[in-house]
Amino acid sequence: MEKLKKLASELGKLQKELQEIDQKLIEKFDQELVSKRGKISEKIEKALYVKKLLDDLKEAERIIVSETDEELIAIAIEEKENIMKKLLEIEKDLEEENAKNSCIIEIRAGVGGEEAALFASDLLRMYMKFAERKGWNLKILSARKSDLGGIKEVSVLIEGRGVYDIFKLEAGVHRVQRVPVTEASGRIHTSTATVAVLEEPGELEIKINPQDLEIETFRASGPGGQHVNKTESAVRVRHIPTGITVVCQEERSQHMNKERAIRLLRAKLYQIEKEKLEKQIEEKRKEQIGSAERSEKTRTYNFMQNRVTDHVLGVTVYRLEEVLDGNLELIYQEYREKQAQNISQSD
Repeated sequence: MEKLKKLASELGKLQKELQEIDQKLIEKFDQELVSKRGKISEKIEKALYVKKLLDDLKEAERIIVSETDEELIAIAIEEKENIMKKLLEIEKDLEEENAKNSCIIEIRAGVGGEEAALFASDLLRMYMKFAERKGWNLKILSARKSDLGGIKEVSVLIEGRGVYDIFKLEAGVHRVQRVPVTEASGRIHTSTATVAVLEEPGELEIKINPQDLEIETFRASGPGGQHVNKTESAVRVRHIPTGITVVCQEERSQHMNKERAIRLLRAKLYQIEKEKLEKQIEEKRKEQIGSAERSEKTRTYNFMQNRVTDHVLGVTVYRLEEVLDGNLELIYQEYREKQAQNISQSD
């Protein structure tokens, strides 16, 4: 309900944004702005409808607590139930709209040498099969292989409805217990691989507020400090929030030099934001996977017992080969059933 109240409260802001876009479109047609206008219009329409429903809900609740006419109260109770159903449907639609439909998964061999790299390869295959079952798109972005065909490190992009919300449960240290193909004596080894699940960053859009700029003009100078023209065509632009200063004096036109200076400044600000984002992603990855020690585990795959234990969800299934073949739904279904049992027992 809080999301709906927030949407209704944003109505004025959305209407102001729409007016600003309309003014820009009067000055110059822009297809991107037209597309953005359409999305904002849809959001305004939904916000107006939500606002009306919330007002109607408030009125129905007022009647229920303040009126004495039983027939009127009964009508208000029925009206409240209908309004609540509509609000819940809209809330569900909003959640689907806001679902993160892409994520980046990084799998890295952990403790266990070559066997860990082979296990990382098994995990990649498992996720590829899972994505195939779900009808999602999976693309390998980069990969480093080991000598025996395992994977030292791989990054994949997965696209599909709500993929991040599902795959975030995979983040952490995955542990395998089996006799490796590299083990001649038949001893059981425990190896690990780490899985990091990252939200795919959107396109970095750099907006520069004109009020954040200090712009100076001066005469462009040539070698030895001699002036090459008599007009102040050179431009120096300083970005006040960051202190970044750029100078352009190659063009004869002050307008062209200013345009180039702004483009150069935009590129510098983009690089700063990109470095910040990369740092955040790396910190999040480390937070998810810890140190990849055998004792730190999200899930254990035990080949001798045909067992998969998810330590985060607290469930175990004895169908290891099926899970590794991409049927992760076995784990999630077991978890849902366990939750349902806990709820029924508490009732």
